[in-house]
Amino acid sequence: MLDWTTCAAVERHPHKVSGVWLFRGTRVPVAALFSNLEGGATVDEFLEWFPGVSREQVNTALEHTSHSLGEPVPA
Repeated sequence: MLDWTTCAAVERHPHKVSGVWLFRGTRVPVAALFSNLEGGATVDEFLEWFPGVSREQVNTALEHTSHSLGEPVPA
């Protein structure tokens, strides 16, 4: 499991969406990004479907994931 505590793009509150990690200032779970990408969606589609999430937040979350897993960040 990733340690999201050091990622500025996300937050977690015990009384907000059952305490899951969310994109900061939204009710959109970070897991929704990865589920959609795994399902074949693009980042642009995700941003269209979840307008409260910014491209910067998505990029930060993806970079955090890549760094945490020791993988290069896709160009």
